[in-house]
Amino acid sequence: MTRVARAAAVIASLACAAAVPRRASAQQAAYRFEITPVDDSLFAFRAGAARWIHRGQRGIAVDPSRHDALVARFTVVRVAHDTVTALITGQTMPVTSDHVALLMRPRTPWYKQGTFWLGTALGAVVGAVVSTR
Repeated sequence: MTRVARAAAVIASLACAAAVPRRASAQQAAYRFEITPVDDSLFAFRAGAARWIHRGQRGIAVDPSRHDALVARFTVVRVAHDTVTALITGQTMPVTSDHVALLMRPRTPWYKQGTFWLGTALGAVVGAVVSTR
């Protein structure tokens, strides 16, 4: 393979890597959950398909009728099946079932991201192409 062909292969590989679509920033917003039973310092909500919720995770409760005004801060204390129990750690008003819980989805570790493995594979291919004489 000539040097020109190798350079063309490297440029083509880099162009392919640059063309990989990235996640839109709107997809990184907080997830909303409808609050169901409310106790004095505990409340519950259904997680549904959100399997990423775990014990110790922190979130906020907001009032959607008041343009998402902050109602309370909470910590997840229990996840059982699809029901999540949260402990209210601070509040500006009593939490009711009219409010919603907001949680941020944790970031995916770097070694579980497809872009990392795509870059590794492309780097190995480019390295192999460039190093062969």
